[in-house]
Amino acid sequence: MRIQAILAVLLMAIFTRASGGEIETGRKLILDQGCEQIVFASRGQVRDGHWYANIGYYSCDKDSKLYSNGGHLCILNLKTGAVDILLEDKNGTIRDPAVHYSGEKILFSYRKGHSENFHLYEINTDGSGLEQLTSGSYDDYEPSYQPDGGIVFVSTRAKRWVNCWLTQVGTIYQSDSKGQNVRQLSPNLEHDNTPWTLPDGRVMYQRWEYIDRSQMVFHHLWTMNPDGTEQKIYYGNMHPGGVLIDAKPVPESEEVILIESPGHGRREHAGKVILLSNANGPDDLKSKKYLTSEDIYRDPYALSKDVFIAARGRDLVALNREGVELPAFQLPEKTFPKELSIHEPRPLIKHPRERMLPKRIDESKSTGTMLLTNVYIGQKMGSVKKGTIKKLLVMEALPKPINFTGGMDPLTYGGSFTLERLLGTVPVEEDGSAFFEVPANRSVFFIALDEKEDSVKRMHSFTSVMPGEMLSCIGCHEKRTTVAEPAKALPLAATRAASKIRKIDGIPEVFDFPRDIQPILDKHCVQCHSPAQRDGGILLTGDRGPMFSHSYFNLTIHGQFADGRNRTHANYEPYEIGAASSPLMKKLNGEHYGAQLSPGEIKKIRYWIESAAVYPGTYASLGSGMIGGYQQNKQELNNDSQWPTSLKGAEAIKRRCASCHTKKSRLPLNLSDERDISFWKPEPHDKMLQTARHIVFNLTQPEQSLILLGPLSKQAGGEGACTSSGKDGKSKPIEIFKDSQDPDYQTILAMIRAGKDKLNEVTRFDMPNFKARPEYIREMKRFGILPESFDPAKEKVNPYQLDQRYWQSLWYQPEVGK
Repeated sequence: MRIQAILAVLLMAIFTRASGGEIETGRKLILDQGCEQIVFASRGQVRDGHWYANIGYYSCDKDSKLYSNGGHLCILNLKTGAVDILLEDKNGTIRDPAVHYSGEKILFSYRKGHSENFHLYEINTDGSGLEQLTSGSYDDYEPSYQPDGGIVFVSTRAKRWVNCWLTQVGTIYQSDSKGQNVRQLSPNLEHDNTPWTLPDGRVMYQRWEYIDRSQMVFHHLWTMNPDGTEQKIYYGNMHPGGVLIDAKPVPESEEVILIESPGHGRREHAGKVILLSNANGPDDLKSKKYLTSEDIYRDPYALSKDVFIAARGRDLVALNREGVELPAFQLPEKTFPKELSIHEPRPLIKHPRERMLPKRIDESKSTGTMLLTNVYIGQKMGSVKKGTIKKLLVMEALPKPINFTGGMDPLTYGGSFTLERLLGTVPVEEDGSAFFEVPANRSVFFIALDEKEDSVKRMHSFTSVMPGEMLSCIGCHEKRTTVAEPAKALPLAATRAASKIRKIDGIPEVFDFPRDIQPILDKHCVQCHSPAQRDGGILLTGDRGPMFSHSYFNLTIHGQFADGRNRTHANYEPYEIGAASSPLMKKLNGEHYGAQLSPGEIKKIRYWIESAAVYPGTYASLGSGMIGGYQQNKQELNNDSQWPTSLKGAEAIKRRCASCHTKKSRLPLNLSDERDISFWKPEPHDKMLQTARHIVFNLTQPEQSLILLGPLSKQAGGEGACTSSGKDGKSKPIEIFKDSQDPDYQTILAMIRAGKDKLNEVTRFDMPNFKARPEYIREMKRFGILPESFDPAKEKVNPYQLDQRYWQSLWYQPEVGK
């Protein structure tokens, strides 16, 4: 009968199009589902194009806000078409309404006019009883009621910044019905969004994450229990692309309705409306059914198994399962200025509470436990013989207290966006099982090691446990449709107490390339790989380029470590990624021109590669100590392209080099010139990288810059590397700079010396007089790590120690008496 009624309404729509009766037909379709009122928010368009960037401020400019001004909380009467405005604020922002089970209250997020933060509020459906539930200097938004009376929501209380942008992160929190007793449920380094309770009691949400893989394509659907336990993929983590967000359950089905926002996501979650079921597991691409073809919809909600509503600009639309769309309402311009749109339409009806799941946490504990049944069960693990894996290396992805760029600079060149901590190792038994403790509510991932400590297989996603939680899995990223076979006996690891993570002797928890790796290269490598003797065209000195040291950049562009890069690929073959497959490791045992490193030195290089092969070991390095780079404010970046010395230097390079160095062999014209190389995805062995700005300019010893040594005659101490083809087709040496007194040589040298002077002024993290950016200090004060009275002009701070204090402040600590 329901399908017949829907068909009748849709047939009616065909005859009412010409007469302008579509809106009435759309309203009737909604009314026929037992819904007479719709609550919604209206607000203006936010300035930033990212789906998540709608709260807070930009890191480099605290006065540059991301939210819009002007908004309403409204109730639409579908019978009359009238709109009742419950709350209006021309200078504030209203968002994310959720209807209470009783149908008599509305929970929402509200930033009052002339204030900075969003807090949770509740109001009666008649507009009375407005009550503020949460407070503080952080943003609370995207709330949802829970069946036990609590509230689940997203908050920036996590005190972290997006790893690849200039905005703050929101993760999932929980509170009681009055916004008190707030608990963190997710330790994600990136955004969680739009948590909503499913009929079975689990919470579904969007989770964005990337562990040593592309930052722009893994933002899919996950679930957790209401207490934060059992955080699991629901759909999509193996398939890059699209933001799956705003998921809500579909009545009388196993489906959810949601938005697929294209690519890296659109402003305010705009995208296609889709239906999705994970009945065939989280990786079945056939499980998606598209209801719309354009990426212009937001905030879908299921009224029944077959009828749905969604926002589309200023319109409320009704959709059916076949994608037929009818308008149901449009914001009247007389009341709602044209810059406002409809957001988060929800039926204002009484509805049953979801199933209540028992708590599985013990808040008196600071750890949880993990049981791995068999590490050899999993994707692409068939070739790994039983007994091969001896340990799991336990890693922690570390949150950022600030960020200034959409790239990964200066942490890596085209690799990780994140510092990683080596927590230590835990044993794997002969049957492939492991049972061990993990610190609660921290983002951890694992690397399977063999007896030589070579990496067999590694995770590219994080996991976590809540306090006292025991989490188990069948294997190493086994297919989620896999069912555990009946066990003949308990896994060996389950017959003993949980292992404690054992630290690795002689290895720093967080690596710093100049501090930990460069001394090894100085001892064993620079005699053959210096400006004076550049064997193989490789420099391994610690001299500073505009952003990286020459050694770090050379190891990167010559593919000497296999770190995964910023690629969309994640499910690698065994031994395909990490130290085991890194060419550098094969040059350390004496076979490479006699370079024989000690076991301790080899071990350091091995674990540096496993921990993402980063350049700095502190987040205080972000946005500092560089000339040029991918960031928002070029002046603060010290972009030298308009410096008088650089303008003259560019002309000298053009004059003396441009005739031979064309197209892909073109030389950088100044210290900031990337020459259109993709900073996000530079691939090793790209010929353009051999002459990148990061290697041809030496800001430690300007006279040793390759852009000067290459064309300088051998008699004058240069390489005399420039040649031209004669009539016979053979290359012949040509003299560009006869000696260092050449005026153009001196002009280019003056440009590089100016860069050195600027670098000494702004300082890099590995310099004795290093000064962190004021924004880094500002956030450390806001997070309570530094006192408000701290004055960096009068007091020095150790950035490595400050980062550690910041991370430790985020660790879960049991409350006394619990």
